[in-house]
Amino acid sequence: MSGHGKQEITDPVEEMLKKTGCINLHYVVQDCISETKDWRKCQDKVAEFRKCMQEYEEKKSKK
Repeated sequence: MSGHGKQEITDPVEEMLKKTGCINLHYVVQDCISETKDWRKCQDKVAEFRKCMQEYEEKKSKK
């Protein structure tokens, strides 16, 4: 393995979320869970993310 340049490791889940337009909400949920250590305290953020994903799926199915 050569040391020429850096190869970025891409997370397939993050790549998919970028396509949906919901990646920032995903990060908000992750940050909340990291800060609170309790996903139940982040339900408002989870709901926003879920809504974004549902809207993406609806738009995708209408194409």
